[in-house]
Amino acid sequence: MKERPLRTTVIGSYPFAGWLEFAAQHLDQFGPDDIAELQEDATIVAIADQLAAGLDVITDGEQSRLDFNLSFYGFIEGIALESAPRRNFGPPAHDQRGKHAVTGELKAPRGLGAVEEFQRLHRLAKALGLQSQGFPPALKSSVPGPYTLSGRLIPNDRYKDRWALTEALLPIVRAELEALVKAGCREICVDEPSMSCYAHREDPKKFVDIFNRTVESVAGKCRLSTHLCFGNYKARAVGPRRYAPMFPAFFDLNVDEIHLEMASREFAEIEIIGEIAKRKDVAVGVIDAKSYYIETPKDVADRVRLCLKHAPAEKLSFAPDCGLSQTARWAAKQKLVHMVEGVNAVRKELGV
Repeated sequence: MKERPLRTTVIGSYPFAGWLEFAAQHLDQFGPDDIAELQEDATIVAIADQLAAGLDVITDGEQSRLDFNLSFYGFIEGIALESAPRRNFGPPAHDQRGKHAVTGELKAPRGLGAVEEFQRLHRLAKALGLQSQGFPPALKSSVPGPYTLSGRLIPNDRYKDRWALTEALLPIVRAELEALVKAGCREICVDEPSMSCYAHREDPKKFVDIFNRTVESVAGKCRLSTHLCFGNYKARAVGPRRYAPMFPAFFDLNVDEIHLEMASREFAEIEIIGEIAKRKDVAVGVIDAKSYYIETPKDVADRVRLCLKHAPAEKLSFAPDCGLSQTARWAAKQKLVHMVEGVNAVRKELGV
């Protein structure tokens, strides 16, 4: 259940502190205990920044991942990790992120690591006394879906195309979601940005079928959300930035909440939030994660009021457009503080 109207939340990722960026580039100099300490300290920092902002929902900031999804390949057997991308120079683009050859049956007997991340978040939240607060923040975990994970794998004779790879990854992701729920996680974002990016050229109903089969065993056992994103590698999109190709098919996604990227698109297609709100909750991106303009609390409050013209307060949540891993930490901190201040101003106006 959503605890309150106009809830403030995040997608999942948060920027690395400078010292963690340095450490990540020199991991060969650290022992396993050093790395565990780095991950714990980094998670404490991410929690502290989110608490300082006053968010209703926090994550671990994905501080132990190389990226929102790239680290998951290290848990999957049957692939050969590429040591370097195919292109190293020129403006940052998606082809500077490597692809991995499939060498055998895809399986993940150790899971995908999300359970350990959640357990660390839960343990640290308890140690920091968050659960004793009058209104403790909800703890959310984010897991990439099988279609998005399939995008970095190269088909072979066994898995002849991306669809076959997706079907092989689907039970792996579903098992991870089941393990998260068993571990006590009550809020999960199943992140499928590739579905949003390629809905213009693929059958969106096929995407819905894949997504719903992935979450079928945990639907109703936790609060499920998904993030419809157009890509954010180095603040660059990878697909046409329009929601029209996704709907009405995506209305049938088996989730409690759909998150939309709106701020970076100047709230184009804002009317779609009213249609989503007739069926489920909608989280609206009111902070542009692709811009270093720091939105003021007034900017945010005005955007919240705009959303209220289309959907009722009890159906709305607010977040940055995307995960914040591609945003400098100094900007992310200010953006989150101003987001919460702007939402709280409207809450005060409404008396909620």
